[in-house]
Amino acid sequence: MEQPLTPRADQPLKSRGGQRLKPRRHRQVTPNQQKTQEPLPSPADIPVPRPGIPLPRPGIPVPEPRPADAPKADAAKTEEQKTEGPKTTGAPDRFNEEQSHQKKQARPEPPAPEPSTDTEGEPEAPAVAPTPTPKPDVEEEPEVLPPTVAPQPPQKPADAGDNKMLPDPRSADRPDEKMPAEEVACRERLKTLGVEFEEHKAESNPEIGCSIPYPLVLKTLGKSIAIAPGTELNCPMAEAAARFAADVIQPAAKAEFGADLKSIGQASAFICRPRNGTRKLSEHAFGNALDIASFTLSDGKKIEVGPAPPEKDAKFLNAVRKAACGPFKTVLGPGADADHSLHFHLDLEPRRHGGTFCQ
Repeated sequence: MEQPLTPRADQPLKSRGGQRLKPRRHRQVTPNQQKTQEPLPSPADIPVPRPGIPLPRPGIPVPEPRPADAPKADAAKTEEQKTEGPKTTGAPDRFNEEQSHQKKQARPEPPAPEPSTDTEGEPEAPAVAPTPTPKPDVEEEPEVLPPTVAPQPPQKPADAGDNKMLPDPRSADRPDEKMPAEEVACRERLKTLGVEFEEHKAESNPEIGCSIPYPLVLKTLGKSIAIAPGTELNCPMAEAAARFAADVIQPAAKAEFGADLKSIGQASAFICRPRNGTRKLSEHAFGNALDIASFTLSDGKKIEVGPAPPEKDAKFLNAVRKAACGPFKTVLGPGADADHSLHFHLDLEPRRHGGTFCQ
């Protein structure tokens, strides 16, 4: 075990010259040998702790604060003071301080970072702008010249079926061996009204679709009202025309002109054709329509259907035309279209919910 370096109090002290020294309790201290006691520091001299600056240890002089532009040098000196430990006053301390100062001067300090003028978050521009990678050469396609002659659309085949009529269930009607009861009853009513008619053979055209299985050819529409030329209709249409002539046309002529209706000039009855400009079969193709072009009175006056008749004729024609909407399901005349500018078209085309179409 090592001996303590501090001499014990009960051992006599030896002087450097070999003389024996007296114990401390027998030694007299002269006024010159008394150790001066340092005065206590006042509260104003006690350093106040600041954030980021460590308090000095006893015996180490407090360094004066340096300008703010040398924070690294102060931090290095503070770290050096921590590692050196407490120093005592005297020659050895000054010698150590001089050596530390020489080492500090010999040690190269890192260069201070240059202030950046770029704003925070913006990347620094490269010294040389990057050159884009050149695209590979693409062979140019040869320019396509327009054809000297415009291409023609393909021609439709001749048998495209554009002229074929739309199907109608009445196109399949054919006469039975025995006339149905409703046809027999219709003919009995015509006789009661004084209508003169003749039976005609059945009409049909499978290619177009026209069909009238029990046609009649009318001679008169009553006891005193003739119709010409010969008018081929189905029995229901013939009955409707006869009743309309007796119930509407005859009273209108008597009221407007003071004369009886003598005859009706028809423009079309049964004819196998479609509606103008369509693929739908006309009601004429089933003997279900009648076109009236004129009316002749008992005094010889003739009233023709047209776009601009005389005032009195126009009043009579308007009354007949208005009254026809109801007994007939379709009523057309001048002003409806160009095809009906010179006659009244009357038919019994079946419509949804029994409605009518009048123009």
